[in-house]
Amino acid sequence: MRLRADIFVSSLLRRVFASGDFAAVEKKGAEEAGAIFIRQHFRDGLETLYAPAPQTAFGEDEAVDRLFEIRLARSEPEAVRAMLERERRFDPDLWIVELEAEELGDMIPLARDGSA
Repeated sequence: MRLRADIFVSSLLRRVFASGDFAAVEKKGAEEAGAIFIRQHFRDGLETLYAPAPQTAFGEDEAVDRLFEIRLARSEPEAVRAMLERERRFDPDLWIVELEAEELGDMIPLARDGSA
């Protein structure tokens, strides 16, 4: 059974705060199964956008409940906003979480495609 989106987001926020960084929910989505997008803000003004990984990224024996992929890496905020607006038109129930952290470590489970 998949962890509810609101519980995943709450856990992520607590982990970010516990590491001494800042996090906020920009847009609250469907509590049970909303897609989660994560904006990582850097001190230089650039952002990385993490999006849900496609189902093909999950292995048969994959124990991870949610996987993310980097959709935009260290990009201008306008590019991130434009992509999120397109996603919002497609899925109005999505979550957008903002993180102000230089390093995320293992807080966000990333799909492994050889480059992530």
